[in-house]
Amino acid sequence: MAQKTLIHIERARIANYDVRLGKDVQRLVGDVILRQDSTLFYCDSAYLNEKTRNFDAFGQVYINVNDSMDIYSDRLIYNGDTRIAELFDNVKLIDDSTVLETEYLLYNRMTKLATYPNNGKITQADKVLTSVKGYYQSDIKEFYFRKDVVLLTPDYETYSDTLVYNSVSEIAWFYGPTVIRSDENTLYGGYGWYNTRTDQSYLTKRPSIYTMEQMVYADTMYYDRNTGFGRAGGRVEVVDTIYQVIVKGAFGQFWELEGKSYVTDSAMAVNYDTNDSLFMHADTLFLYFDEDREAKKMEAYYGVRFYREDLQGTCDSLSYLLSDSTIRMYQDPVLWSEENQLSADSIHIMMTNKTLDSLVMYNNAFIVSRDTIKGYNQIKGKDMIGYFEENELDRIAVEGNAQTVYWVRDEDQSLIGINLAKASRMLIKLLESQITDIVYRSSPSEVMYPEKDLPAGEEKLRGFRWLQERRPKDKLDIFRSTEVVAEEK
Repeated sequence: MAQKTLIHIERARIANYDVRLGKDVQRLVGDVILRQDSTLFYCDSAYLNEKTRNFDAFGQVYINVNDSMDIYSDRLIYNGDTRIAELFDNVKLIDDSTVLETEYLLYNRMTKLATYPNNGKITQADKVLTSVKGYYQSDIKEFYFRKDVVLLTPDYETYSDTLVYNSVSEIAWFYGPTVIRSDENTLYGGYGWYNTRTDQSYLTKRPSIYTMEQMVYADTMYYDRNTGFGRAGGRVEVVDTIYQVIVKGAFGQFWELEGKSYVTDSAMAVNYDTNDSLFMHADTLFLYFDEDREAKKMEAYYGVRFYREDLQGTCDSLSYLLSDSTIRMYQDPVLWSEENQLSADSIHIMMTNKTLDSLVMYNNAFIVSRDTIKGYNQIKGKDMIGYFEENELDRIAVEGNAQTVYWVRDEDQSLIGINLAKASRMLIKLLESQITDIVYRSSPSEVMYPEKDLPAGEEKLRGFRWLQERRPKDKLDIFRSTEVVAEEK
């Protein structure tokens, strides 16, 4: 408990006792100055009770708390024992460059705590903070705001339920749902901090950052508004609403000014559609944006696997140009369309309105499908161009060193023979994933063998691989790690 000290009258033009208020009450009028310890109190008039060490002050009340802090109001009730000042009307607390304004304030000289229970405003340079309730711990320069908290600056505005602000560090801490909004984007978080001096922030409890085109969600997020750099961890999601793309993972980073972001650790991309969504997994997924903040390209690196009901694939790396729906697969790419397995050195897939349109297979192009009973139907060439109708392969143009192995069967599925053919170019026609016709162009040669007469080793073309073990079976199977089996080797 504080030691009791006297309240001294330093100055007053008129000083007398008002018998109506008691023999211990003195009435002071005109340029009044009172002092307790090292604190000075100024006012136009006051009633001082010398016995209880209390006084009421009126008119141009001013408390000189210390060298840095002053408090102003129209009226004051002061308890000299508890050192608690109760200030009314046009209250203004000034501490260095920080100004607190309210209509009612309690200030405890012992605890250095100022409290307002009903609407206050804090101003510091170009920052303005308002709230319904608030506290100010003057010895550590820290404000505590509750209910309908608003922080306004020229560049952004912040809305929160609970906020703690240090006027020295200029860091705001959030302890409840918080929104930080600017012309460029909006930040949301349930807990964290924002450095109003450096425009850096750290948010937790499922924070997000979003614009009209994209949204980023995570469990934790760091963001630098000046550089546009962000780092997110735990259940990261990058959503593009224009091209309906979601990129997920456990860790990610983004660079707004460069228009680049990436997600890694259990990374997955979903090109969502009401009819048929594409699900893709890779070690790392990059998403690139144009100057209008619209997604333009996605890149996937290492262990790429994707699944769509009508198309599945694997490769080492992949590029997806969102503007024209072109997918480019590199390093040992393999595609599966219905019964057909397609492979080449690189594969390009073109889509129109999210519907498969065509594909180009560059170098060592190979298509394999299992025969209905035994063996494999095969098409091989330097390059191939495939065309789709209603998301099914309809025809394939083979360019350069075209070769086929085809098990020919009649309507009752009995084997007629095994057809081996070669030509410089071929056109393959399909129906329901089955070859219906082969048109040979330029120097064709064709031989039909009964199964018993087929020369040894001719049943498979050079470079044949059956890679069914790699094929993703559903959208969850894209995370399965596959190894090259003996048959592939």
